[in-house]
Amino acid sequence: MGKALIIGAGGVASVVVHKCCQNSAVFDEICIASRTKSKCDALKDALQGKTATKIQTAQVDADKVDELVALIERFQPDIVIHVALPYQDLTIMDACLQTKTDYLDTANYEPLDTAKFEYKWQWAYREKFEQAGITAVLGCGFDPGVTGVFSAYAQKHYFDTIRQIDIVDANAGDHGYPFATNFNPEINIREVTANGSYFENGKFIETEPMSIKRVYNLPEIGPKDIYLLHHEEMESLAKNIKGIRKIRFWMTFSERYLTHLKVLENVGMTSIEPIEFEGRQIVPLQFLKAVLPDPASLGPRTKGKTNIGCIFQGEKDGKPVNYYVYNVCDHQECYREVGSQAISYTTGVPAMIGASMVLTGKWKKPGVFNVEEFDPDPFMDALNQFGLPWKESFHPDLID
Repeated sequence: MGKALIIGAGGVASVVVHKCCQNSAVFDEICIASRTKSKCDALKDALQGKTATKIQTAQVDADKVDELVALIERFQPDIVIHVALPYQDLTIMDACLQTKTDYLDTANYEPLDTAKFEYKWQWAYREKFEQAGITAVLGCGFDPGVTGVFSAYAQKHYFDTIRQIDIVDANAGDHGYPFATNFNPEINIREVTANGSYFENGKFIETEPMSIKRVYNLPEIGPKDIYLLHHEEMESLAKNIKGIRKIRFWMTFSERYLTHLKVLENVGMTSIEPIEFEGRQIVPLQFLKAVLPDPASLGPRTKGKTNIGCIFQGEKDGKPVNYYVYNVCDHQECYREVGSQAISYTTGVPAMIGASMVLTGKWKKPGVFNVEEFDPDPFMDALNQFGLPWKESFHPDLID
């Protein structure tokens, strides 16, 4: 049915590749491209002969629009699935504009030199994508991504008005290392050391990093410490969910993780300000990323489960409604299926599903969109089909 260019060759990209190959009815052909072609070739070799999907590989520097344009013109994809770094969102969107190719990513753009998470840079492309007649789907991982689809589903089926959303991302996995991050260390540490925020009554309220903590009892993994963070989907949900008054995002962290992180922060290792070392400029956080375990290597040693979902409060037919929809994912089951731990799996599967929604015309319209602006029903069906089954409760515990 269609061709996809997958930019990236890390843990999430690996899941996207595997899932595209499981969905050959939609993905006739894929091209895996990154700076390091050998990683792309390894993915191809692992799947060649096991799928009806044709696989190509290519080398590309995603920071360079001309290289991206040349690759797109050579491969002629129907959609570009961007699962490399969020710093590269805009260059890839520029290349898609020049070639009139649909676009999808899993995380919003952030400048390399500033830990700033906003959609404004990508939303500025709306008119250009409309005029070009192509679709851009922003933030189609799990959070952001499935959390937005969950919100659209709740709004469509169970609420006249949603007043409050609490997004809870819990990882009860254990990889055995004293300290490691489950996805790109640079992105992860920038995220958790930034100020927190929540949306309330039409504005965002900033908090000190990790200053607001609760304990929440999550299905299948039990009570966990959850901390309030800023997260990008709050910005789009605040615009797209009618009647919303409050949105909070919570993530679990162990005391061990936070202690290590605080020590690294105190000695300057989480800084993104360049320093001079032995006659050259280095960024401490990028150096730290180089010495920490590669998240893609955590799969075989990670045990336990994740639980990611949304708790909604609102009204239907004048009566109060509480609703909780979530997915539980097992790290070892993910590894047995695609050679990845659950963090990469829960991001990569929705990226494939979102791309399939565009290719099949279910999410195809000109412009730049967040996932909650599309019909959630076919996506929710696909989650059950492709490895992320969801569960729901109408009597959830609420977070105070």
